[in-house]
Amino acid sequence: MRSPIDDYLHRVLSDCRDDDGGEIATGNRELGQADPSSFGIALATIDGTVYTAGDADHEFSVQSIGKVPAYALALRDRGLDTVLERVDTEPSGDAFNEISLEAETGRPRNALINAGAVAVHGMIEGSDATDRADRVIDLISTLAGRRVAVDKEVHRAELASDDHNTALAYLLRSAGKLDCEPDEVVDGYAAQCSIRVSCRDLAVMGSVLANGGLSTSGDERLLEGWITRHVLSVMATCGMYDGSGSWMATVGIPAKSGVSGAILGVLPGQVGLAVWSPQLDEQGNSVRGVAVFERLSRDMELHMMHVAPTGRPALRSVSERDGATVVELQGDLRFAGAEIVASRACEGFDTESIVLDLTHVRVMDDAARRLISEVARRLCDDYDVRIEDPNDLMDPDDSSNRDPDADA
Repeated sequence: MRSPIDDYLHRVLSDCRDDDGGEIATGNRELGQADPSSFGIALATIDGTVYTAGDADHEFSVQSIGKVPAYALALRDRGLDTVLERVDTEPSGDAFNEISLEAETGRPRNALINAGAVAVHGMIEGSDATDRADRVIDLISTLAGRRVAVDKEVHRAELASDDHNTALAYLLRSAGKLDCEPDEVVDGYAAQCSIRVSCRDLAVMGSVLANGGLSTSGDERLLEGWITRHVLSVMATCGMYDGSGSWMATVGIPAKSGVSGAILGVLPGQVGLAVWSPQLDEQGNSVRGVAVFERLSRDMELHMMHVAPTGRPALRSVSERDGATVVELQGDLRFAGAEIVASRACEGFDTESIVLDLTHVRVMDDAARRLISEVARRLCDDYDVRIEDPNDLMDPDDSSNRDPDADA
């Protein structure tokens, strides 16, 4: 069975392709050569499943999304207290390249604007610019599950147009927030921005962050839990620059954008998301990327504040009874739980009859209901399918399907 999520992402890609406003970044000669028709989407779950549409495997420079793994490395190397002495965690309310330093302390407002990112890069342990950039490459490679590298042409283009970041570095040095030589830090930071990645890479990296720093393909811890929590918190409040507040209110997914046209989103406990399309809005965020995230948040009810009361695993059991495969679900079913069922269904079953048993499901949201319905419909092509639904959860108009805690 082909997963309905694949078809859904292709439909979203087609629907959002008409959002062709905005301009391609002109920060350097390499960025300006991007194809405005490029468009890719990737969604990676915390159980290791990846869904893609469009140009999801096309590579581009990571740009400001590289600030996320760099911040994680600085926190690992220096500890939270030391990092906070040099970079704050407050939204700046300014554009990404503004000089946003606290008057009292000289600290950049946060790690995801350029001033903060330059200071953060200087806190990564390494003997020189190459050492520090290599450590960022290593962490991205670990989180993405494949080896990535710096695009040397982009790196050269970054350095040729980096006067503003060089000025920021000297200002940080004069404020006592940078120990390294400013030119060396800017070189390493430019290399960090020039790492080539794809939507698939970013979504997989996001799924590890969504999984609390644990690998989605095993039990290995790839990033400390406290670091993951801190980084995601700053992404939630500062990741979309001066549009972060409206983003969190409407989309509700911690995210980080980059001027190459990518947006990385992380919904804790559920999924990593990535969209790439080069044309940018006034805040420097991908126009199509924003449209896709708004659509996914709405359709799949992925807003971070849409929270189920309990967190029991959705899949209770898969067993054979009287010649049929019985798939038992439980708890409060949302998109992530329903996706596990869809993923299991794609593997196929050994019996001719399938029973989807919802007896132990307490409440189901619309996104889960639509996905379970589509899974059942597609399974009917090859199996005799029956849904056991004693609480009428599949009927969205039935009053018994209301969340029992809604009026608490």
